[in-house]
Amino acid sequence: MLDKMRNIGIMAHIDAGKTTTTERILFYTGKIHKIGEIDDGEATMDWMAQEQERGITIQSAATTAYWRDHQINIIDTPGHVDFTAEVERSLRVLDGAVAVLCAVGGVQPQTETVWRQADQYKVPRVCFINKMDRVGADYFGAMKDVTEKFGAACVPLQVPMGEGADFEGVIDLIEMTEIRWDLDTEGEKFAVAPLTDAWRALAEEWREKMLDAVSAKSDEITDLILDGAEIPPALIKKEIRRATIAREFVPVLCGASRRNQGIQPLIDAIVDYLPAPDEVPPAVGFHVKKESEVDVPCKTDGVPLGLVFKIQYDREAGALCYVRMYSGKIKTGDQIFNVGKKKRERVNRILRMHSNKSDPMDSVEAGDIAVFIGLKLAQTGDTVGSEGMPILLEKMHFPVPVISVSIEPKTMSERDKLKETLEILAREDPTFTSREDGETGQLIISGMGELHLDVLVTRMIDDFKVAARVGNPQVTYRESVTATVERSETFSKTLGGKDVTAGVTLRVEQLARGSGNQYRSAVKKPGVPDEMFDAIADAINGAFASGIQYGYPCADVGVTLIGLDYSELSSTTFAFTSAAALCFDEACRAAGPELLEPVMNVDILCPKDFVGDAMSQITQRGGLISSLESKPSTEVVHAQAPMAKMFGFSTSLRSVTQGRASFGMTFSHYEVKKGGLGNAY
Repeated sequence: MLDKMRNIGIMAHIDAGKTTTTERILFYTGKIHKIGEIDDGEATMDWMAQEQERGITIQSAATTAYWRDHQINIIDTPGHVDFTAEVERSLRVLDGAVAVLCAVGGVQPQTETVWRQADQYKVPRVCFINKMDRVGADYFGAMKDVTEKFGAACVPLQVPMGEGADFEGVIDLIEMTEIRWDLDTEGEKFAVAPLTDAWRALAEEWREKMLDAVSAKSDEITDLILDGAEIPPALIKKEIRRATIAREFVPVLCGASRRNQGIQPLIDAIVDYLPAPDEVPPAVGFHVKKESEVDVPCKTDGVPLGLVFKIQYDREAGALCYVRMYSGKIKTGDQIFNVGKKKRERVNRILRMHSNKSDPMDSVEAGDIAVFIGLKLAQTGDTVGSEGMPILLEKMHFPVPVISVSIEPKTMSERDKLKETLEILAREDPTFTSREDGETGQLIISGMGELHLDVLVTRMIDDFKVAARVGNPQVTYRESVTATVERSETFSKTLGGKDVTAGVTLRVEQLARGSGNQYRSAVKKPGVPDEMFDAIADAINGAFASGIQYGYPCADVGVTLIGLDYSELSSTTFAFTSAAALCFDEACRAAGPELLEPVMNVDILCPKDFVGDAMSQITQRGGLISSLESKPSTEVVHAQAPMAKMFGFSTSLRSVTQGRASFGMTFSHYEVKKGGLGNAY
């Protein structure tokens, strides 16, 4: 029953109340019987020990709830910028999202990041303005903020009855009723009453604005308004649903999750206005054999096809592979085909997840989300399906790691355990990488920020019980080229009494900044086996990771295979791998290599009294202020600064602002590093 299913995510800036809102949704849908609070470290969706200690969401948690005969798969995503990969992979597989905004802060820096990610994946969304009971709450200001920052048309379906300490409930503009929650029953009971005179003028003013916005997208409602006829609520809901799914506007609701107010109408809105899996455009896949793009309609009787969007390690069960099914059906015990890796695997068990608990399932169908156990090779972004229809679903794009630390085991016997743990964590998190420094033999781990690495190192020590020492954070640089160069290399050796030869000609060039590394073959030789071309591709992709001069990964380097010498008698894949690696090395060294350093977008939120101090902190570190934005209670400073100068920034910012400022940092771009290698390895 696809029309009775919703796949939604809850997204927001850190501390806007995502997890608190999710807890209430689970409580009212009967999924949990006691509301867990983040402040007490008992939130259901924040199940990791570190999430409970730090009071933040680190991993996206999945759960399923039921409301009005509808199945709602919910993913609660992190709000902190260091865990942006968790948000990215969640949005990739969702059909709709609830954007939670703080009524006081409005659109905060991380809200902009997740909103842009949702735009990129064309996710319809509903807005929930939370914390209406806080001093300084401004519902209409927050709504205006969304319109101005994102150009999104906001359509209020509710208006608050009072703000801050005076907040007593909401007015439903569709039914024109007042809703108040009974705080003695934790908001489980609520009273719906006819509109009173005290709130009539406000309700009528905003109902008219709502109908104007909806009628602009609906001829049927326009005709009724022109005829002066009554507009049935069912018709208004139908037209809002159609326009929301088409992303023509964003319905807005409000409440105070901490005080259990406003949640039930939000769950109704999820069911009423967010799309079912078959109401969004079909997923686009790349047919490996036909070498063309194909649409994948969401049908339960179609060819099985799913996307692995998250890997989570469980001590007892091994790798838990979170899979969103786009087509067909997969049963427990089925053999499935990993399209990208061209390998078969067996699904030993299928589970329906509820945070870190689970229920077994016999099968999972198109549109649903489940966990597969038994897939040993699967990684985030892999497509699983059948050999008969080898379709690759669109790969996910993750930001590059920008900060590194060295890590070493306390004893040599721990080294293998550490390497094994690093592999597990890298499978779980695509923005976490580890490598061994060729010169020093040190293990280097890289991530998205200081908090990201701190969390991962704590997991290694506490969860995986690895005894390790960690070095100081260092910047992860990149290497690129400045010129276009063509080079040919021949590999010729006698191995085991047999001549082995291969010849490769490559063109190396600089690509536009931010476009990534690209390898392509411009050679078509009918007699050359595919595995020779695969060997060259593997060698080049490996060389991208190991750099040019300093061992840092390459960035924005284009490599084209323009010639190859193949002998049926003496050429092997090993020879082509060696020739391609040598050729890449020679060409890059001749192409004017340069070192790039990461530059970060920095957003500082601080009270007006401390703006000058906060700005001087960023300029002292070589940062450039791009803009200053005023809000009722805070100022937001937007700046850019080199990552190398930002270590320890949170401590110095707190000390000059008496602990009242906070900041978020996201990767912006790479820039040519001036003056030597500095603090690199």
